[in-house]
Amino acid sequence: MNLNLNRPIVFFDLETTGLSIGSDRIVEVCLLKVNTDNKTETKTWRINPQIPIPVFVSKIHGIYDKDVAQCPTFKELASQLSAFIGNADLAGFNSNKFDVPFLVEEFLRADVDFDLKNRKLVDVQNIFHFMEPRNLKAAYKFYCDKDLINAHSAEADTVATYEIFLAQLTRYENTEIKDEKGNLYKPVKNDITSLSTLTAKTKNADLAGRIVFNENNIEVFSFGKHKDKPVTEVFEKEPSYYNWMMQGDFPLYTKRVITQIRLSMKK
Repeated sequence: MNLNLNRPIVFFDLETTGLSIGSDRIVEVCLLKVNTDNKTETKTWRINPQIPIPVFVSKIHGIYDKDVAQCPTFKELASQLSAFIGNADLAGFNSNKFDVPFLVEEFLRADVDFDLKNRKLVDVQNIFHFMEPRNLKAAYKFYCDKDLINAHSAEADTVATYEIFLAQLTRYENTEIKDEKGNLYKPVKNDITSLSTLTAKTKNADLAGRIVFNENNIEVFSFGKHKDKPVTEVFEKEPSYYNWMMQGDFPLYTKRVITQIRLSMKK
């Protein structure tokens, strides 16, 4: 199918040092430009972020510090990137929330005026979620082939969730997928410990995800000026940060966790 275009559109994706638009940087960008005649051009650049890439992030996208050490910086590439995009509209997967703001932030740091005012933004993930809802009602229909009656009543939702869970175990019991290294394995097992590991998006030390475990299983901050720094190190060098958190609008469980960490430092 050909796209009906009044001007070019650029599909793009970024690999970065992390998820913070303010403090993280781009390490790879791919731009696929679809011209009005539907002919495509694709360009990919590796970028030196000028900051270390955390090891756990490198394990996800496969780009390590050594891979980008000799690559140009974003500022050195910014004019070239902007020229390639031109006046094109932009599209991506989860791009409205992540890729577009991340790219614009990098352009601003490079003093390149990349204007969004007249561009159309298409987020393919939003189309996916709009047309294929990923809510409890949709899951109940997909896995159990039943319509959820009395949705949003606690009992109906709880029973439906249990039935979906049983159906998932049955459906995926012997289903193999590839891991990051290309090895086949069966992720869904009738084992609560395995399923807990599988469904944990992040390895949190507290429930709110303010304190997380890094690749070395050390508690680090996931936010703010001390992001990715060990909690013990911060409390050692800046004891007032503990007091600030205890007086701040943080969940009680988070305060409990940092208090336990602080007490452990005194042992």
